[in-house]
Amino acid sequence: MAENDRKAKEMIRLFQSVGATHFSVTWTDSAGDPIRKTGKDGKEKIRFWSAASPFLLSRYIQEILDEATHNQHNIVVRPRGPSDVTFMQLDDLNAEKLSRVAPAVFLVLETSPGNVQAWVAIKAAPDKEFMRRLKKGMGADKTASGATRVAGSLNFKDKYAPNFPRVAIREAHPGRVTTPAALEQLGLVAAPEIPEPPQRPPSPARHSSSPRTRKWPSWERCLERAPPSQSGKGNRRSIADFTWCLTAADWGWPVDQIAERLMVESSKARDNGVSYAKQTAQRAAEAAARNASAKRDKARSRNFG
Repeated sequence: MAENDRKAKEMIRLFQSVGATHFSVTWTDSAGDPIRKTGKDGKEKIRFWSAASPFLLSRYIQEILDEATHNQHNIVVRPRGPSDVTFMQLDDLNAEKLSRVAPAVFLVLETSPGNVQAWVAIKAAPDKEFMRRLKKGMGADKTASGATRVAGSLNFKDKYAPNFPRVAIREAHPGRVTTPAALEQLGLVAAPEIPEPPQRPPSPARHSSSPRTRKWPSWERCLERAPPSQSGKGNRRSIADFTWCLTAADWGWPVDQIAERLMVESSKARDNGVSYAKQTAQRAAEAAARNASAKRDKARSRNFG
């Protein structure tokens, strides 16, 4: 186990070398759902370490790995740092794609046999559009959330049982930081897309038309309009998720497709797993149905009142 502890600490140091100041740590089961435990107040709480410093995470990583192995839990970390550095995860890269991005990466992880992800530290905090174009240009998984398994830990997925693979570091380049301009020069970034003219959402009268003829709501707009969190930092992403699902249901999208799309749009959904997405979509669909029924009752009341 000492070797696995060493690999985990090496990964922590690599992120620290490019600007990471702390990590969010989540424990998940073999289905990817967060581990829940009952607290002293009797309520279930997700096992989560919101701001683990590199020092403390390194200090307790051996204990964390031992417990995770015993319980068959996954240890997933999300690196955090200053606002002028972005940690970019390029997932599902084959050998050809990896060779293209090689000059810019500081870490290459193999999370299971044949599944490789590259990490790039980008100065100047590129916007979401640039990051989307980089993923597209690289042919990387566009749903990658920026969280990953710890090197040295076992990848507990049902499909790998009983021979669970161990997460391994394939390349390490401490301190390597790049810029958007350098990535552009390497030819890794897709060209900007010409935006389509804005279209009005379908009217309620066309509620039953095929979803393929309609667009999805804007999750970013739902996030912008969500009320502030209790901490005062940012917006409540759970409310943004529900509002987005409610709008999609009102536009006629079925629950299963809403849940599937939410996993693409929302990092919170990806962090919390498929069960969270399905539950949110179902609650939103039920609320949309109640709203539609109330509107019909109100219209009948006006007509016959």
